[in-house]
Amino acid sequence: MIEFTDVHVRLGSRNVLCGITASLSERRVGVVGANGSGKSTLARLINGLALPTSGSVTVLGMDTRRHAAKIRRGVGFLFTDPDAQIVMPTVAEDVAFSLRRRGLPRAEVEQRVADVLARYGLAGHADHPAHHLSGGQKQLLALCSVMVLEPDVLVMDEPTTLLDLRHSRQVAELLRELPQHVVVVSHDLPLLADFDRVLVLDQGRVVADGTPDEAIGHYRKIMS
Repeated sequence: MIEFTDVHVRLGSRNVLCGITASLSERRVGVVGANGSGKSTLARLINGLALPTSGSVTVLGMDTRRHAAKIRRGVGFLFTDPDAQIVMPTVAEDVAFSLRRRGLPRAEVEQRVADVLARYGLAGHADHPAHHLSGGQKQLLALCSVMVLEPDVLVMDEPTTLLDLRHSRQVAELLRELPQHVVVVSHDLPLLADFDRVLVLDQGRVVADGTPDEAIGHYRKIMS
């Protein structure tokens, strides 16, 4: 579903990613690495927010260079800070905003918003000011605004960094239940412990790729 073929990304004089080749077909894939290793850039390549300097990225059968807009309709992206994704005054309005370009009848929009808020535990907050939610609730709101669009792929960049333990566990539980193909960039190693596959990046290269035990074990070694 996601193919990286000899991908290089260069920003100015710095090589951010160097020769990444990987085929990601597993349902839940984690990406770990030190700060500056290229993790977030790798994530942004998946929906065309970043483009390779050379090589190619294919998602849902489409090349991100030529079909970035279409790919973004099928790839949901959650940023580290959910405030960056909240654009409307209230919770329900923010989720409905995601559907604005779909041309759906008002009744259908309202039903889909109500359904997704109920699914992720925010039904009682529909009319609340979005930016007054707790950190965990904001992360759930960002997830609702993405999931209401029913994406095929979900990419999450450090989804638990700003969360307390209770909300981190809630995110972990949600990830177990999601049917989508999920790619998660994270320093939260326990979050990835039951994933299908984990990649380890170091200085822009994939230096380990395997089960969570194998890959995270390698990551711990290079970090020590």
